[in-house]
Amino acid sequence: MIHETAVDDGAIIGSNTNIWHFSHICKGATIGANCSIGQNVYIAPSAIIGDNVKIQNNVSVYDGVILEDDVFCGPSMVFTNVINPRSYINKKDEYKQTLVKRRATIGANATIVCGVTIGEYAFIAAGAVVTKNVPNHALIMGVPGKQEGWICECGATLDVFSCLECEKEYNLTPRGELYGLN
Repeated sequence: MIHETAVDDGAIIGSNTNIWHFSHICKGATIGANCSIGQNVYIAPSAIIGDNVKIQNNVSVYDGVILEDDVFCGPSMVFTNVINPRSYINKKDEYKQTLVKRRATIGANATIVCGVTIGEYAFIAAGAVVTKNVPNHALIMGVPGKQEGWICECGATLDVFSCLECEKEYNLTPRGELYGLN
């Protein structure tokens, strides 16, 4: 289901993707297969959306934003693309890329300041403000966002590198990166 008024000619939309009314998908935007794009969503011309991405209502995906496969964007979360915007100065040549890696989750009303990378399986809590790169599997909460723990691939919070829900085990590399053992 793609609402008849939502997509400009020249946008690339994958198969089985649903786009609801009051949304605007610009010419040049790329959206993968099996996505769900909620009401009142804006996707800019150079935005890239992977497969199986869910973007809830009232989200704007601006130029410079890349969402890899299986990303979840909660209702009314915010991406930016300029560090120091001014209404009277054109700063389109200053857009910074934001990369959200596969299977990351961004909660409702969170803000992602441009120029960061959010790692695989990371979980950004509702209302958090992300101002720096987020490691794989990190749980980020607060304003400004700080790492408060680790998240399993299944979405549960880890208890000393073990998931109590799916029993997956993790460990840390010497550089402090989380990786799965099983």
